Amino acid sequence: KMKLQKRYFTLLLFATICVLSYRILQLRWRNSNKPNIALKSYISQDELQQLVLAQYQPTTVPGFERDNTKCRMETCFNFDRCQEFKVYIYPDTENVPASNNYLNILQSIKDSGYYTENAEEACLFVLSLDTLDRDSLSQDYIRNMQYKVDKLEHWNNGENHLVFNLYSGTFPNYTEDLGFDIGRAMLAKASIATENYRPKFDISLPLFHKQHPDRGGDPGYVKDAVFPAVQQYFLAFKGKRYVYGIGSETRNSLYHLHNKKDLALVTTCKHGKNWQDMQDERCGEDNDEYERWDYNNLLTNSTFCLVPRGRRLGSFRFLETLQAGCVPVILSNGWQLPFGEVIDWPAATITIDERLLLQVPEILRTIPQPQILKLRQQTQVIWDMYLSSVRKIVMTTLEVIKQRINPHVAASSADWNNRPGVFYYDKSPRNMDSTCAVINMALPNNQIFQQDSTFSSNSNVFKLIQVIGNLPFTSEIIIIWRSKASPPPLQDWQRFGNIRRKKTKISILIGNSTDDKIKMIAENCKSDNVLLLNNDVVLNNEELIFMHQVFKEFPERIVGFTPRLHHWDGEAKSWRYTSKASFKLSMIGTEAVMFAAKYSRIFYSVLPRKTLHYMNQFLHCQDILLNMLISSITRAAPIKVGQRSRLSKAETANFTKEDLATKFQEKQSCINRFVEDLGEMPLVASQLRLDPVLYKDSVSAMRKKYKKMENFGDNNLS
Repeated sequence: KMKLQKRYFTLLLFATICVLSYRILQLRWRNSNKPNIALKSYISQDELQQLVLAQYQPTTVPGFERDNTKCRMETCFNFDRCQEFKVYIYPDTENVPASNNYLNILQSIKDSGYYTENAEEACLFVLSLDTLDRDSLSQDYIRNMQYKVDKLEHWNNGENHLVFNLYSGTFPNYTEDLGFDIGRAMLAKASIATENYRPKFDISLPLFHKQHPDRGGDPGYVKDAVFPAVQQYFLAFKGKRYVYGIGSETRNSLYHLHNKKDLALVTTCKHGKNWQDMQDERCGEDNDEYERWDYNNLLTNSTFCLVPRGRRLGSFRFLETLQAGCVPVILSNGWQLPFGEVIDWPAATITIDERLLLQVPEILRTIPQPQILKLRQQTQVIWDMYLSSVRKIVMTTLEVIKQRINPHVAASSADWNNRPGVFYYDKSPRNMDSTCAVINMALPNNQIFQQDSTFSSNSNVFKLIQVIGNLPFTSEIIIIWRSKASPPPLQDWQRFGNIRRKKTKISILIGNSTDDKIKMIAENCKSDNVLLLNNDVVLNNEELIFMHQVFKEFPERIVGFTPRLHHWDGEAKSWRYTSKASFKLSMIGTEAVMFAAKYSRIFYSVLPRKTLHYMNQFLHCQDILLNMLISSITRAAPIKVGQRSRLSKAETANFTKEDLATKFQEKQSCINRFVEDLGEMPLVASQLRLDPVLYKDSVSAMRKKYKKMENFGDNNLS
């Protein structure tokens, strides 16, 4: 037995040696048969050019297979550059035309307060090269992108760069490859998959049409909160059907749910050049049924709208359903929803696994009516605040990045998902009894005050100081002095103003006729609220106390006495401004108003730079722009208090008729320019006027809280 085992072992060892010897001889034979190539000592210019171009050809590796898949703000972003959040756009040196959408993105950045032309002070860099469409079959596809970005002076492997993209990959796989290595750059991309999304670093964008408004945007379709929220159609969809390939599985099965009654889900094969060659046996029937249904009618009259994936994970239908107030039902497994880092999508959408398509109606019918109403309401909130225009999408993107850099001042989820939204977010607590009273020394036609005549102890400005200085809610008084002459000493203001409250501080700001009062308020007022008065207005303490009481009830609106109105001129096809007395109003003149101090700061951080530059040429239009800003935030009309229509003895006495006509025409131009820049008309008309209870009635004046308001009217100005 032992001899037999030794024989087997010897045979096994011999066989192993033979196999190894054969492999060694085989390798030697292959090497000996390779031709000896004599290498040249130089490389020709043509060969060099081919090597360079080959180096920058788009990679065919699918997905995001690169060495920066684990990038986070802490590892791939240089915070040292961000002492101030500024965005730099590279100059266009390649002379490659960009798409309209990308030009709108760049213009939105340039119009913002974040834009800088100095690369050295930039925190974030944006390419001038259009990266929105990285489908190599598209006419907007820019080739040799890797070569172009590597030449950029500050590229540094993409560090602190932001790359925008809507389409990536191409037929038939539609991978998320951009055709160049973005390195450490942040990617703001539509249709991004969760597996490729780098949390707290990349940003998921909504897919939007080429016709998407560049600014302003159309409002949502829901005009009132009707309950119950069920519409004519319970579930609807109308769109393309792919008979093969990616995105075809879900859409090819929708006909099973279509019952031509409350479930309207229709598709068509009629798209693309060769659709007839690729159609299946259902295409004819589907195309005929598709033509019977109106898309807009389905959007506006459906409770739920299906948003299945297409060739890519995202779909134009997502934004369309949000605007229509039709609750999106998302069937796109693995899609990172737009701005999902900050937007609470479960409060506005329903997400269901694609594999449960045939159970979708059953699942939706379990949702109670109150929740459906909340979902529909939230679609309008999110659409209006962040998605209705390219500018809002871009500004939301920048705001997300800004708050990542400064997490200590970041807004909460509640601030992001409730009106007025994060753009108007103010973290500091607000004290309604802390008011900065600002007296604007309005000088007509750059006249200079004469101290001996204007500033006697009986001057109206001292009467105003006496009234507002002793109000319980006034915490500080600021005088905006616009004369070339020196102002009276501070002790004279205190003495003639007869201020008894020691806590009321007076300060004087030296300016001129061209200085911006809103900017001066933003930089100098320490209180939470602003009472802005012209020096020539005549008001008593009861009127101011009542205005403050109304303001406390409506703290987000602008409250005042002098109404103004806008209207559309159908013949001239333009907006018109009027200050004539009317039962309607949409603006309040700034002769005597109260508003939140935060609006003076928001004024310069949110409004487009070109709009502010234009306004500085016509400062008498500033009240129009301030009203527009506040109405765009509140989506509500201003509040008029009292019955008086005049506050000054000489509102127009210091102006010639020619001056008044010129200013009036300039205001017509201003209101139309502001609408053009903002992309919308935010002003809201109202007929509301608030007066004290028991005002102008037969009740004894002794029983009235604001009895002086009844006896103090326009006649006191004569």
